[in-house]
Amino acid sequence: MRYKIQDTKTGGDLLLFKEEAGFDRLFFSRDRFNKYFTIAWNPGESQTVNIDGTDFDFPANSLLTLLFNQSFSFEKAAAIVAWQFNREFYCIIDHDAEVSCVGFLFGTTDHLFIRLQEDAQQKLQLLLAMFVDEFKITDAIQHEMLLVLLKRLIIYMTRLARSEYVPMKKVQEDKFHIIRKFNLLVETHFKEEHSVSFYAQQLFKSPKTLANLFAIYNHKTPSQVIQERILIEAKRLLCYTKKSVKQITFELGFEDVAYFSNFFKKHTSVSPVEFRNATPVPQEGK
Repeated sequence: MRYKIQDTKTGGDLLLFKEEAGFDRLFFSRDRFNKYFTIAWNPGESQTVNIDGTDFDFPANSLLTLLFNQSFSFEKAAAIVAWQFNREFYCIIDHDAEVSCVGFLFGTTDHLFIRLQEDAQQKLQLLLAMFVDEFKITDAIQHEMLLVLLKRLIIYMTRLARSEYVPMKKVQEDKFHIIRKFNLLVETHFKEEHSVSFYAQQLFKSPKTLANLFAIYNHKTPSQVIQERILIEAKRLLCYTKKSVKQITFELGFEDVAYFSNFFKKHTSVSPVEFRNATPVPQEGK
């Protein structure tokens, strides 16, 4: 089943997929004009999800969020329940005070697989039933009702993810928001700005303060977060486009092809050309 509501005036879309065997996304080709954020729920057995050419285990009874510029496919797509929306339907950045998910659920280099306990599974099933009911009712307030449900879903996911991933005893609320803002800034500027000092300045913090904060929150340094975001984009461009290594070098803010190649090989153990040759390009419909 595939449900969709569209606002022809704003271009806002909200979609719900359930038991759809062909559900996937190819950002650089077929889906490049549909900039949808995705919330995927695996209510069944563990399966594999391929994100930007890399396989991950999608645990049973868990949730996953995916950015609009990611490509993905599922081992058993028909078993997945998924919501997709664009910023014209609901802009998570403009309404961050409502949902507090930007830079945490959406906009990080890590994939958060949010495991659901039995009570959370039941709540999500009830919420899914409410979505389906509202998609079937066409009236003047359908858009508003679905928007409320989407916000409710995102807020609930954020609470679940924070309880699992954020050491709240150690990370105070204001510090948590600094981390989120850092991740959002990296997502916005990683192609032009590669130094921690730039992001620290934007946040009115010192690089050392950021490093200490990240040491509490996770095992990565701010520099590693920036580097990993650059590498993710490099892999996407190598895997899904025909752009030359030289073009990718300049697109990612490097001035020298040899320097970029050394950077890539240092972190992946292969050169950009070797990575491209070893990575089959996904084809539409496969």
